[in-house]
Amino acid sequence: MLLLIYYGVSVFMTIYQYVGSESKLLEYLLDIPAFIILDVGMILIFLYWLLPNYIINDKKYIHFAFWAIIFMTLFGYLEDVIGYWSDGRDLSKIKYNLQEVLNYISNTSESIGLPFGLLLAKKYYENQILFGSIKEKQKENELKLLRSQISPHFLFNNLNTLDALIDSDTEKAKEYLNRLSLIYRYLIQTKDAEVMELNEEMNLAENYMFLIKTRFGNDYEFKVIKNVSLEEKFVPTGAIQTLLENVAKHNRAQHGKVIKAEVIIDEDWLTISNTKSMIKTNNDSLGTGLKNLEYRYQLLSDQKPEITDTLNHFSVKIPIIKLSKES
Repeated sequence: MLLLIYYGVSVFMTIYQYVGSESKLLEYLLDIPAFIILDVGMILIFLYWLLPNYIINDKKYIHFAFWAIIFMTLFGYLEDVIGYWSDGRDLSKIKYNLQEVLNYISNTSESIGLPFGLLLAKKYYENQILFGSIKEKQKENELKLLRSQISPHFLFNNLNTLDALIDSDTEKAKEYLNRLSLIYRYLIQTKDAEVMELNEEMNLAENYMFLIKTRFGNDYEFKVIKNVSLEEKFVPTGAIQTLLENVAKHNRAQHGKVIKAEVIIDEDWLTISNTKSMIKTNNDSLGTGLKNLEYRYQLLSDQKPEITDTLNHFSVKIPIIKLSKES
């Protein structure tokens, strides 16, 4: 709509100018559409190629400037050629020198400057509104996540397990209590952190898997595969625990068939996959946890979790976030 308004006014002003200079019909039919097409084409190149590839993602400012100059020169030259041809002038009269190149760059910059600025401003305010909305949802979901992590139900189940272990296996009861206290200590210490180092999150995951295996016996089998170093890699705080919790909450061993789960860590992705049981699950609960992760990744990364749900298997891939030590 912004482009339509701007170029509608531009076309009207150009026609008025052409009428005053008694321009040929061909100039109306060729110059005006060419001017719009070239301008819009240049704006689209900036928005969807130059800015994403050389500024937003990689910060390659020299590359950006180089290609911007090339395209502005080319588009300025094309507009000049079309103007010469529609006016019946000899194309061989077009000059090729540094001053002409500077004129092409200047004319193209002036031509696309206002509409490009309007679109960027519109995009900026839309993103600010989206950012605010995501932030609000994130805080709501983080509160829900924290409540679920320290819920009386979670504590009650673990205390029951601990009570049973005290009579049957004192040493294991001590280890169970130690790991449970480590989990709660970690949750309290990281409650305000948006991301945590992957090795710290995996320590939490190992303790959480121990609780599940101790509580349910041989119903669950966990395997951790580390294909890369965990150094300088991050994930949203509590993300792995959330996914492991879903494995235990929505699957139960049946007829001696163990639920097998794998945590696979690659360079860019962490995958948690598990075999599925045929018991009915609370899909709303599962969806809430994954939606929470998606909202958090919208703020932290340009990638989002990938979910694969088949008849016998369920897996979630979450992007690994890489930050420098200084940040």
